[in-house]
Amino acid sequence: MEGAGQPEGKPQEAPPARQALSDSVYEDIKAMVMDHGIAPGARVGIEALSRTLGVSPTPVREALARLEADGLVVKRSLSGYRATELLTRKGLEELFEMRLLLEPRAAALAAVNANEDQLDAIERIVEEMRAHPGPTGRYADYRDFAALDQRFHDAIALASHRPLLADAVERLHSHLHIFRLTSANATEDPTLEEHDRILRAVLRGKADRAAEAMADHLTHSLQRQLTQDLKG
Repeated sequence: MEGAGQPEGKPQEAPPARQALSDSVYEDIKAMVMDHGIAPGARVGIEALSRTLGVSPTPVREALARLEADGLVVKRSLSGYRATELLTRKGLEELFEMRLLLEPRAAALAAVNANEDQLDAIERIVEEMRAHPGPTGRYADYRDFAALDQRFHDAIALASHRPLLADAVERLHSHLHIFRLTSANATEDPTLEEHDRILRAVLRGKADRAAEAMADHLTHSLQRQLTQDLKG
């Protein structure tokens, strides 16, 4: 009958219930990887996860595809999915070397180029972070803080109005690799204070100060991570 069914060429959206299940399974498996319930380098079995979570294999496959994009699992021919290895000390230093090349420049450009909507969005992220616990304990306890931390850095890069730069910052997925290294036990985490300094410089249009504040934040974050027990 004319007019019935899905319009030709338009992709179908997942029903809300299915999407909610997919998101829930993704978060459950992600927490297992982040908390080392699935050990670094260990095989990630679809059937075993399906039984553990009480779901069919389909949402598990969808979740693993998303986690592969996050850099938390890798798919290998003939052996399926495995959790990625933890960063070594050298790997961590190289990650921050890349961030120090990209993100201070992004912050400087954001201070000059950000529009009002972008400035408001960055400010809202910082305010929202105040309502969530910092990186202590299990991933479920600081999941929202970790997500907001990444959103802050991505939003700064987006406000640079340099699409290639913003894409490079986003593709590092640095927050997941860093938060996965260990459960932090610090009672006071200076991340918010450091974000505040970056935010103030960007809001005031101070490119040099924004770059300096971002570089200081990344340098201090690296130093904090290097105090943990990392492999050589």
